[in-house]
Amino acid sequence: MGRLNQIPFFVILMGIGAGAMYVPAVHGLLSRDYAVSRTFFYSGTLFLMATVLLAIATAANRSNQPAREQLLTLLGTFTILPLMFAIPFYEAVPGTSFFNAWWEMVSSLTTTGATLFDPDRLAGSVHLWRALVGWLGGFFILVTAIAILAPMNLGGFEVLSGAPAGQGVMMAGGQASRIVAPSTRLWRYSVTLLPAYTGLTLVLWVALIVAGDSALVAACHAMSTLATSGISPVGGMSGSASGVGGEALIFLFLVFALSRRLYPSGRTFQSGQYLGADPELRMALLLVTAVPALLFLRHWVGALEIDEVSDTVAALAALWGTIFTVLSFLTTTGFESVDWGQARAWSGLATPGLILAGLAVIGGGVATTAGGVKLLRVYALFRHGEREIERLVHPNSVGGAGSEARRLRRQGAQMAWIFFMLFALSIAVTMLALSLAGLDFVASTTFAVAALSTTGPLASVTAGTPLSWADLDSGARAILAAAMVLGRLETLAIIALLNPEFWRS
Repeated sequence: MGRLNQIPFFVILMGIGAGAMYVPAVHGLLSRDYAVSRTFFYSGTLFLMATVLLAIATAANRSNQPAREQLLTLLGTFTILPLMFAIPFYEAVPGTSFFNAWWEMVSSLTTTGATLFDPDRLAGSVHLWRALVGWLGGFFILVTAIAILAPMNLGGFEVLSGAPAGQGVMMAGGQASRIVAPSTRLWRYSVTLLPAYTGLTLVLWVALIVAGDSALVAACHAMSTLATSGISPVGGMSGSASGVGGEALIFLFLVFALSRRLYPSGRTFQSGQYLGADPELRMALLLVTAVPALLFLRHWVGALEIDEVSDTVAALAALWGTIFTVLSFLTTTGFESVDWGQARAWSGLATPGLILAGLAVIGGGVATTAGGVKLLRVYALFRHGEREIERLVHPNSVGGAGSEARRLRRQGAQMAWIFFMLFALSIAVTMLALSLAGLDFVASTTFAVAALSTTGPLASVTAGTPLSWADLDSGARAILAAAMVLGRLETLAIIALLNPEFWRS
């Protein structure tokens, strides 16, 4: 373990990615798709050899600026590492360009789940590779959020601490996190999270097989659910054989994207409150109950207009379709319920795509695989607004609720508002760039929100006419690839990289 700590983290990630290529190679061998199997086997072997050589060459070159190295590793992981992942994809998919293969891998690794290809065009092993890359990207986000971003007071933890972004925070028990070596934190949290993350994926995989899905579809959907990537080999839940039962299973496991406290690493930065008092879970519960209730009321009014109120089965199907779809887009997964289409037909109303886009912008929990602004930041703004309204009625009142709550309402809300403005500015800049690339207002808005919130399936459900990522030209795809990386890393981490202190030896 000590020798592994001397190897740069990026080289270790290369080795993990190279080893993962043997999974689709074995699947191709078992499914008798020998051409695809050889492609992944040769690529995995080649990159494992390259990783060993790089590890030997770089073991003695340790950086004296670990914070800078870690942020650069995060950036390189989502931009350079997909070049390696794209090589077997490019060889296994005839007729595509290497740029498209790289773009596909960036989308998978950032857990966006946007795709340029129809499901029927890709072999089963290639679908498995896309889902596996997304699953690895989700685990990478879980580990680095706790081991890298949290000690640097980034990724949403600046709301909890109330300190400026880029400064250290305190671990549980009052111990400063920055006295622990970065490599030690990475290994510690990897060992802590891997059994839970893998075990949950295996449990959901087996449950989906029992519900009726094939082994490949169940594996891809299980990995996509835990990673919130929304990658599917059959085009989503509409092509799944498990039906409503499979959706119910996925619904249960999507809850893990709502709060870091549901993972073992969440104990590091949690307070002594019980799980029911977790602000992210409470905010998520409010959204998952209030938004479907409003949508169901809207559907019910539409049903009154077309005189089909007596259809109770359709009403229940519409309610379930809205609940599942709301949670799916809130966690930035993007799975659309099978009953979502039935709900639209039952009510006779158009798809409320703007609401789904708003849910994707809100996103899931801090230090989870979900993207978006994050529930904790929205909760901080909500509590700040609540306190300001109280002061309008009682100007001399005392807020109370303890020092932690006051810090969340003041400094935490300020940091949340700064991030929200940076996120809105990122959407505006991305929209402007896409407009210069030739897209209209609706398309540029939809693709910008989908990329920055890492919710790829959002493009096909938000606009009145479904939009396709494959219709974009190379310039627009390059812009959206940069937006995916920005949405995954968050703007504050990119700004921290521009800090002159990071570049002083």
